[in-house]
Amino acid sequence: MKRLQLQRWSSTVLLPRARTNNRLHQQLYSTGSRLQSTASPIQSESSIPDDIEDASFQDPDVMRHIRRAHKRKMQLQYPSPPVEAATKSAKLAALHARLYLPSRLPLQTLARTLVDASADRNPDFNNESLATIGHDLLSHYTSEHLICTYPRLPLSVTFAAMYAYVGPKTLSAISTEWGVENATVPGGEVDPGVLQFKRIDPGTDVNEVSQLESPRPYAAQKNWRMTVSSKIFYDNEFGDAIKGSAASGQGVTFETARATFVRAVVGAIYLHAGRQAAKRFFEQHILSRHLNISELFNFSQPARDLARLCARENFEAPVAKIISETGRKSRSPVFVVGIFSGQDKLGEGAGPSLIEARERAALSALKGWYLYSPLNPRVPSSMEEEGAAPWKPAHIDLGEVVV
Repeated sequence: MKRLQLQRWSSTVLLPRARTNNRLHQQLYSTGSRLQSTASPIQSESSIPDDIEDASFQDPDVMRHIRRAHKRKMQLQYPSPPVEAATKSAKLAALHARLYLPSRLPLQTLARTLVDASADRNPDFNNESLATIGHDLLSHYTSEHLICTYPRLPLSVTFAAMYAYVGPKTLSAISTEWGVENATVPGGEVDPGVLQFKRIDPGTDVNEVSQLESPRPYAAQKNWRMTVSSKIFYDNEFGDAIKGSAASGQGVTFETARATFVRAVVGAIYLHAGRQAAKRFFEQHILSRHLNISELFNFSQPARDLARLCARENFEAPVAKIISETGRKSRSPVFVVGIFSGQDKLGEGAGPSLIEARERAALSALKGWYLYSPLNPRVPSSMEEEGAAPWKPAHIDLGEVVV
């Protein structure tokens, strides 16, 4: 049994073939059992037990390989890579250069952003705190951009645009574009430049997430979340019900771990390089992505909504008029209908029938109203820049028509 243990221990020592000899193997085999019995998880990686550091080991090659083997065994007992391993990771340095991260952001902090709370429960070594800061920053910058650029957007469209910009699916895709790899199993021996998280067990329903206990006065009603005020005060930034996050040490999905990593990177930039660097990183990697907001609208009855909008704004009632048509008696007619309020044309639409052309014209008029954007919009965070121009109040609209 002792011989098997020695062979198992000796397999972890990777010796150069050209430098192995009988004397070296004999010394390593003779100290294998003692090294296994004296190793402790709380020891540092650079030191080995005191009873090994004696006069019988004067050969520097032997001591170097013993220290390497002891360091390897200590790393196997850690849930995540040690801090000093970050400076020796080529993948981590390449990721730092690829993202053009500020020089003030050290590699040790970047390595921490790649350790999910499910892999390492210690808050001093995982990215949970950094991801909390980054989550708030991403929500703040995205919401102020949407509200100041499109002040008339309906609330549901605003939530959809927020999800499209900084939702978990988008952030997961961004981390993939950055070239971040996943570790099969987290551990101290893993390269610090790969993403480490504990995967959920097979067969687990990812939709079953416990609800946070929060005081909701209308929770007993059937449609309590259908109101606008409940979505603003009780839901998250995407208009969804707040759910409890996975406890530390439990498995997470691939998408959740990658989204948390991107949020942690933003939080790390904010802490080390300041607000301007974090906002510049947001504009380069998040806001630069094209989003066609006009495709997010979904009106069930656009003609009715347009009539109520005109009544609220004291416009003349909308009237549909045929602008042109072709092939009325054929198999594929085309009608072009315009929606007019007095002498002003609000929208125009074409369709194979008069009803469909009128609906498309009303939808075009509603989009023209809700997608209004002022010239040169500014956000409140722009006042944090040096030499910023005096602030001019942003346009505040009455809001969407409540049906």
